Amino acid sequence: MKLIKQLTLAIAMMAAGATNVQAQNVKVPHAYMFGFVASFNDSTVYFTNIQQVDSVWVTKKKKMLAGRNNYSYQLREFFAQKRNMPNRTCVVVANTDRKKVEKKYIKMKNKYLVKSKKPYDVRNIADSDFKFSAVDMSNE
Repeated sequence: MKLIKQLTLAIAMMAAGATNVQAQNVKVPHAYMFGFVASFNDSTVYFTNIQQVDSVWVTKKKKMLAGRNNYSYQLREFFAQKRNMPNRTCVVVANTDRKKVEKKYIKMKNKYLVKSKKPYDVRNIADSDFKFSAVDMSNE
């Protein structure tokens, strides 16, 4: 009985916290982002170019991209369906300031091109092949 009460309380707190966090998202005119794709099974990594995406949602407090998982799923689905490479680890880095994104892009690329002890095959994904599309977070 005590366990049921604790679980109920935990679920209620998570639900209250989730609605509180989601209510703090704001829409900005645009943000800049790039994607990184890797697999634990091979040494090939992929980078998208830095892209400007219009009408994105960010968290009000820290200006972080809201719904980051939706953007990484876009990249994962592209690799699974168009490139026939399922089960890839996809990361999206975004910010409203282009210079901050460029700094992270250069740092991450250098990690695989220059500072790596193992040789990685670093490949770029052309904008004509993949483009992020804005995710509507107004219902969330």
